[in-house]
Amino acid sequence: MSGNIRTKGGHGRLGSVLSGLAVAVGCVLFLGGFVWGAVLYQPYTVPTDSMTPTLDVGSKILAERIDGDEVRRGDVVVFTDPLWGSSPMVKRVAAVGGDTVACCDRDGRLTVNGTPVEEPYLRPGPGGRTVASGQDFSVTVPRDNLFLLGDDRHTSLDSRTHMEEAGQGSVPRSTVVGRVDAVVWPAKGLLAPPEGFADLPGGISQPGPFKALFTAITAGTALILVGAAYGPVARRLTRRRPDGQRRGTREKVGA
Repeated sequence: MSGNIRTKGGHGRLGSVLSGLAVAVGCVLFLGGFVWGAVLYQPYTVPTDSMTPTLDVGSKILAERIDGDEVRRGDVVVFTDPLWGSSPMVKRVAAVGGDTVACCDRDGRLTVNGTPVEEPYLRPGPGGRTVASGQDFSVTVPRDNLFLLGDDRHTSLDSRTHMEEAGQGSVPRSTVVGRVDAVVWPAKGLLAPPEGFADLPGGISQPGPFKALFTAITAGTALILVGAAYGPVARRLTRRRPDGQRRGTREKVGA
């Protein structure tokens, strides 16, 4: 009775089963991650430099598809408003409907309902002083609207530019098509949470499932590569054994 548990190709049946299983699971994770990501996220290219240094012009970003009602203060959103142009634009939500947003306090900060907001992503202006806006303003945002600002407050054309229009520069929540979650090129990963808005009523948004998707795709890729490499590696190792050793092994097992 032969106890040989090796296949004709020279590697164990158990190894073949496990390598096939690894490839199968890897394909599920890899393809599932991409399909899930395509359902949840929409890619965009940043059209201007108004969001620097957070988002550079030309950056490739992923925006989670959300309803405008889910938007909170501090979110970086993609929106389309005919009054602002026909192309999707990217700005940060500084205030939501019912808020009174003003600038600036004596330390140069934005205030929302009288509460100063720390914005570490802002760049210093002329003279090295960081201010939330080069122009003073105070606006009460209409219900179901959003007041939007670029992170480069010195060059951005945002709600401050449209304050003479209906809504005092704010846009309806319904214009939002996505919330920016991550920068994929250049690879910066997840956006930093807007902690300066965290103490305001409603808090800040939680990141989308970008990390889970990235982990699934990465793990799937690794499993596919490992599973696919098992057969060739096992055969190569078997061929390197001396013929005498292989014969002796077979005779011993089949004795």
